[in-house]
Amino acid sequence: MADEHPTTVVLFGATGDLSQRKLLPGLLHLFKTGLLRQVRVVGTSLDEHTRQSFQDLAEKAIREFGDDDDVDAWPDFAPLLHWAPGAEGPAGLRRVVEEAEATFPVDTHPQRLHYLSVPPRAALPVVAQVREAGLAERSRIIMEKPFGTDLASAVELNRQLHEVFDESQIFRIDHFLGKEAAQNILAFRFANGLFEPIWHRHHIDHVQIDVPEELGLAQRASFYEATGAYRDMVVTHLFQVLAFTAMEPPTALLPEAISEEKNKVFRSMLPIEPHDVVRGQYTGYRSLDGVAPDSETETFVALKCYIDNWRWAGVPFYLRTGKRMAEGARIISIAFKEPPRTMFPSGSGVGDHGPDHLTFDLADQSRMSLSFYGKRPGPGMKLDKLSMQFAMHDTGWAGSVLEAYERLIHDAARGDHTLFTSAQGIERLWEISTPLLENPPVVRPYAPGSWGPNQIHQLVAPFTWRLPFERSWRDPNSDGA
Repeated sequence: MADEHPTTVVLFGATGDLSQRKLLPGLLHLFKTGLLRQVRVVGTSLDEHTRQSFQDLAEKAIREFGDDDDVDAWPDFAPLLHWAPGAEGPAGLRRVVEEAEATFPVDTHPQRLHYLSVPPRAALPVVAQVREAGLAERSRIIMEKPFGTDLASAVELNRQLHEVFDESQIFRIDHFLGKEAAQNILAFRFANGLFEPIWHRHHIDHVQIDVPEELGLAQRASFYEATGAYRDMVVTHLFQVLAFTAMEPPTALLPEAISEEKNKVFRSMLPIEPHDVVRGQYTGYRSLDGVAPDSETETFVALKCYIDNWRWAGVPFYLRTGKRMAEGARIISIAFKEPPRTMFPSGSGVGDHGPDHLTFDLADQSRMSLSFYGKRPGPGMKLDKLSMQFAMHDTGWAGSVLEAYERLIHDAARGDHTLFTSAQGIERLWEISTPLLENPPVVRPYAPGSWGPNQIHQLVAPFTWRLPFERSWRDPNSDGA
C-alpha cells in the first residue's frame, strides 16, 4: 500500500522521550513498509543539535526502541532527517522546511504534518510559531493530550487552535484507539450477525473498562500534580474506548460517520456524579519531587457512568485506572445478563462464577475471550465455566500489526479522523465532568501494588471487578492447550 501524498513531518519536541521511543522508530517503520515512503522529517526542539547529531540521536533511538527488522532501512531513511534549531525561531524553521521540501521532485507540493510532542503548556506557542513561519498552509497538526483541564479551558484551547487551523486539520491523538484490538471492536460488533443483536440493555448487564498501570510517577510527578488520573486518563482515553464500545452502527465505515456516532454517545452520557466516583492516591506519592506534602491529586480513579439512550439506558459502565497498581492491563469486559436458573438442580454450579463475559484485551498482544457455562463430562448436571479465546499473534496476520502511534501518524497523513477526537466531543466530555471537577470526593490512600482503595468494591456492587482474573489467559503453545 503506497502513501497517498508526499509528506513533510515537522516533529516538535523531536529529542524527547516520546519521540525517541515511539515517533522516530514509527516513522522508520512506515517508511520501510511503504506506507509513508515519500516523507521528509524536520526535527526541532530547544536542545542544541546539528543535522548530523540529530540523525545520530535518531539512529540510537531506533536501534534501542525500534523493530530489529527495520534497522536495515536506516541508511535510506537517515538522509531524509533534517534539523531546525529551536533558537532560530519561526524563520529558521521555515528555512529548514523549505530546504527539506526542495529535495522532493520538482513541482511536488508536499503536505505538512506538524506533530506536537511537547508539554501541554507549549502547545499554543508552537501553534503560534507554525503560523508565524507561514507553515499552516497544506498542513495538519497532531496534538497530544490533555485537551484542556475543564470545559472553559477546552473551549478556549479550541478557539485559539481554530484561529490557525480548521477543525479538519486538527488531529487530537489517543494512542489507545490506535491499537488493533480497539478497532477490532468495530469489526466484531458490526461484521457479525451473532453479536450485534445482543449488544443491548436487554442482554448486557454491565460493562467494565479497566486500565490499571504498574508504573509510578517518579519522572513526571510535577506534571501529574496539576492533572490527576481523571484528566490524564479518563477524559482522553477511557471515554474514547467507551464510545467505540457503545456507539450505534455508522452509516458507512467513513471517518465522518464514525465520529458522528461517537459524539452521539458523548451527548447521551449523563453527568458524572461525585457519589459515583472513587478517587485514590498511592502511598508514597506525596514524597515525590514536585508534589505538595498535602496533595489531594488522585493517582487512581474508578467511576460509574450511564449512557441515557435507547440501547444503553440503565446499563452501568464501570471505568477504572490508576498508577502503581498490582499489574498493568487494558481490558474491556462485557457482562451478559444471566438466564433464569430454575431448571438446574441445586449444586449444579450455574451462576457460581458470575455471568458470561466477552473480554477484549487491548494490550499489545491483542486478545479476545468469550466465557460461558458448559456441562462437566460424567453423570449428573454439573456445570463449569469454559472459554473460547482468540489471540492476534496466533494468526498469520500478526506481522501486519501496526504499533498504535504508527497507525495514527499514517491516518493523520491520510486525513482520516476515525481514531481521533473532535472539538465537539472533547468539550462535551468536559461538560459532563463538571459536577465531579467542582465537587470531587475525598482522596483515599491505597498501597502500591494493590487494586486501589477498598471503596471500589462498594462502587461496583453487587457485581465484582473482572481484574484480577481468576485464571490467566490460555497459552496456545502449552501442553494443556
